[in-house]
Amino acid sequence: MRAEADDEALMLAYGAGDVAAFQVLYGRHRGPLFRHLQRQLRDQALAEELFQDVWQRVITARERWRPDAKFSTWLYQIAHNRLADHWRAKQHRPDAPEDGDELAARVPDPDSPERTLSDFEQRRRLQLALEELPDDQREVVLLRLERELSLEEIGEITGVGRETVKSRLRYAMDKLRARLRP
Repeated sequence: MRAEADDEALMLAYGAGDVAAFQVLYGRHRGPLFRHLQRQLRDQALAEELFQDVWQRVITARERWRPDAKFSTWLYQIAHNRLADHWRAKQHRPDAPEDGDELAARVPDPDSPERTLSDFEQRRRLQLALEELPDDQREVVLLRLERELSLEEIGEITGVGRETVKSRLRYAMDKLRARLRP
């Protein structure tokens, strides 16, 4: 029955001391949350560190948590805040890798007619295009496409209004289309 319970009921049960409820919640959200952090940070070790920190904050807040919003919205808002703290402390995005020019030179010409892109190559192109987006645009795209959150939920997570989310999403999608155009 626990596996069928919604996230909010599970979090309330966990707040009341049901550790198994937390295990179900963690099982549902660990993969998507980790991938979200990893795509934002592009650093495995740092993503693992922030991932642990987000879950530690969930654990710490378990008794005070109230279902004012969806659990997933609350979870991703914690992740958003933790990412903002990280970037604020760093004051800029990570530097390009030292071998970035060499890696870029090895990327085959996508316009050659004899070249057929594999699924892996297409995903890699998308990943690179996502990385080129400004942080705020990349975040709304990932929350919308990967987590399938509504504009309102994304606004709650990022702390901006629905129209701002909509605008960021539109600009990001225009940039992605232009970048991925054959």
